[in-house]
Amino acid sequence: MARLPQVIAEPLSAEAFRPFGQVLEGLAEPGRKSFNEFLENARLYAGVDLSIATIKPADAWPMRVKVLERHPHSSQTFIPVNAARYLVIVAPDKSDGSPELEGARCFLADGRQGVTYRRGLWHHDMTVLDDTAEMAILMWCDGGSDDEELLEIDTPFEVSLPVDSQPPPAAKPAA
Repeated sequence: MARLPQVIAEPLSAEAFRPFGQVLEGLAEPGRKSFNEFLENARLYAGVDLSIATIKPADAWPMRVKVLERHPHSSQTFIPVNAARYLVIVAPDKSDGSPELEGARCFLADGRQGVTYRRGLWHHDMTVLDDTAEMAILMWCDGGSDDEELLEIDTPFEVSLPVDSQPPPAAKPAA
């Protein structure tokens, strides 16, 4: 069986993530901070959707990515409410709008960082490590089928953690 393409998680930083959106840093520091630069809504009639998601940790490593999603009309923001480490997996667009899988990247975030994905950015579901997490999610939706686009990718890829960031103890090898 052929080995799948590999993407190794790298630390999340504002500079590295900028082509994909904005890193929300300093969330635990006192004071008020605005993170409006990448908030986008391309439909005036779409309403703000603020939700809290409870996300269980990934249970197999390396993690296999088979499906990507995007929100063609809205940015999407994730703010950790109760979270430790999590993965932010993204892929840029090709000229035809499909994901450029060869350019896929994975960022390792901590519970003091949030992210805003640019409108239309291909990404994987939020994947948490270590413990169950809660994330606040902000985007604009109108309830229609084009709020979210899911794509089963032809060539899945695997995401691994760097050697110095061991997978959670409960994780088992991927099948």
